[in-house]
Amino acid sequence: MKTYRIGICGYGNLGRGVELALRQQPDMSLAAVFTRRDPASLSILTPNVPVLPLSDAPAHAKDIDVLILCGGSATDLPEQGPALARHFNTVDSFDTHAHIPDYFAALDAAAKEARHLSLLSVGWDPGLFSLLRLYAGAVLPDGRDYTFWGRGVSQGHSDAIRRVPGVADARQYTVPVPAAVEAVRRGENPDLATREKHTRECYVVLKPGADPAAVEKAIVEMPNYFADYDTTVHFVSQEELDRDHAGLPHGGFVLRSGATGENAEHKQLIEFALKLDSNPEFTASVLVAYARAVAKLAAEGQTGARSVFDVPPAYLSPRTGAELRRTLL
Repeated sequence: MKTYRIGICGYGNLGRGVELALRQQPDMSLAAVFTRRDPASLSILTPNVPVLPLSDAPAHAKDIDVLILCGGSATDLPEQGPALARHFNTVDSFDTHAHIPDYFAALDAAAKEARHLSLLSVGWDPGLFSLLRLYAGAVLPDGRDYTFWGRGVSQGHSDAIRRVPGVADARQYTVPVPAAVEAVRRGENPDLATREKHTRECYVVLKPGADPAAVEKAIVEMPNYFADYDTTVHFVSQEELDRDHAGLPHGGFVLRSGATGENAEHKQLIEFALKLDSNPEFTASVLVAYARAVAKLAAEGQTGARSVFDVPPAYLSPRTGAELRRTLL
């Protein structure tokens, strides 16, 4: 069995999750960790693996089959994705839905020029939930999609809050509106505005001297993250945040409510749900499975940017086609 050499770019919650996920895979090994921090300050779990400055990454391109990018979508990935695609095959979890087309175009241009393969927006949403929306819509063309997230901590939204001037630390919870979920499950096919589907709860630690009113205004008016939602901001101490909000749970539902029959007389409901104790560890596990697929596709000569829609499901597994047909089909 071929062993794929995987690099990690960024060693926060997601990067640590990738390292843990790699240890569960029979055909993958950690080759290196790249960081913007002082490498000597990091203590990773895997022995005899180098921790290197991110600026040194291009010099190690020949030692890595796929580099998994673990930075945030707000500012890290838009810069790092195209830059690193010039040196590596990459996988990332870019999750700013509104900016995916522009990010795809930038990534595609860089990867094609370098003859590398880059897979963007891999995780559970975007990612697995995106696939379920595609499958459900193809199966029930006469229907409507609904996606609900939470209740759980959104890493991307929490990261976006931490970048607001005056914020020392933060956690953001996405919360489904129960009445909206139940209306969909009853087959009512409601028209739901963004604010009617979710609320957002923010727990924020201020830096000394920060203006609470200015911070709250910056959060609730932030485009693509909070402006379209009913958002509540709670200011708490670092001690309270560490005590009550240390975990990173999440989850959600994808539903398609549709109908079949000559007169659409039969209601059909497709539902896919996730309940996660650790959002970053689960997202990391998805990234690692898709890194295997990227390695296989790159070995076949594919270049440019791709999304999860373009990846054959069998390429996610270490099993052969024959084993998959015998055990899962």
